[in-house]
Amino acid sequence: MKAIQADDLSSIDKYRVVELDMPEPGPGEVRVKIAACGVGYVDALVSLGRYQVKPPLPHVPGGEVAGWIDAVGSDVTGFAAGDRVLAQVRGGFAEYALAPVTAVNRIPDRMRNDQAAGFRVNYVTALHGLRDRARLEPGETLLVIGAAGGVGIAAVQVGRLLGARVVAVASTPEKRALAARSGAEITLDRDPSGWRERLKEAVPGGIDVVFDPVSGPLLQPAFRSLNWGGRYLVIGFASGEIPALPVNLPLLKGAALVGVDYRQFAAVFEAAAAQREFDELLAWVAEGRLSPPAGRAFPFDRYREALTYALSGEGIAKTIFEVTPT
Repeated sequence: MKAIQADDLSSIDKYRVVELDMPEPGPGEVRVKIAACGVGYVDALVSLGRYQVKPPLPHVPGGEVAGWIDAVGSDVTGFAAGDRVLAQVRGGFAEYALAPVTAVNRIPDRMRNDQAAGFRVNYVTALHGLRDRARLEPGETLLVIGAAGGVGIAAVQVGRLLGARVVAVASTPEKRALAARSGAEITLDRDPSGWRERLKEAVPGGIDVVFDPVSGPLLQPAFRSLNWGGRYLVIGFASGEIPALPVNLPLLKGAALVGVDYRQFAAVFEAAAAQREFDELLAWVAEGRLSPPAGRAFPFDRYREALTYALSGEGIAKTIFEVTPT
């Protein structure tokens, strides 16, 4: 089978198309014929060895895929060859990959493969962050920074479904328009100059929760804009920096700075809870309550462009790497 692989993570240019042996599913595993693989900012960081968890070498990028089951392990029940599924795999930039059956779900009929390939991590992060960590209540005002990125647009949609009034912050008119179509009542630019004053004018009642996957220059003005008892969710550092926050601000605001880490939530500490939330999200899709947008798609031979684009933070929704287009 064909795969994209590197033995050296120093540069995206180190990745090459290679021929690998077809993997055989063991007990508790299925083999997935991959249609599409989601590519987020973290996936791009991992591909360059810049994430907090370093991958073993050689490395095939990508972990979140959609496609069809091709073969099942000897003790697997409930799935069969031909089932259309989304799955967590190791190495999604490949024609086939293995997945533990515990990380496999059927794709709702309403959902396309490109939507499914970028769904799990972003939407579970949004639901876990907003409901479990922020305790977002109906009628509260939610501010989403980086609102048109993969996890940002998930927060806009999930926040609206949880009953919040959503304020979306994004860098371009195109991105703000997507956030508005996805449920944001108010949209703002992210130019730091005069930003807090523009927020006050747009939202005189203040904000209750901030969902921030960027952690850039808006961190302090957004935190200072929280109402009493507000919650500020730190999702990631797409800005490339880790800014500082004066610790007197949480005291003065009676507010909380709260970390949200999908990897530890889903893989280390609360796997069962993460799966329940994912099942709930898929049910929302099946019911027609949630329809995630898909980002820009790159064909197989443009794998370097896909990684570069995901790393840039300029994309809308989650970037898609097409393995077997349908």
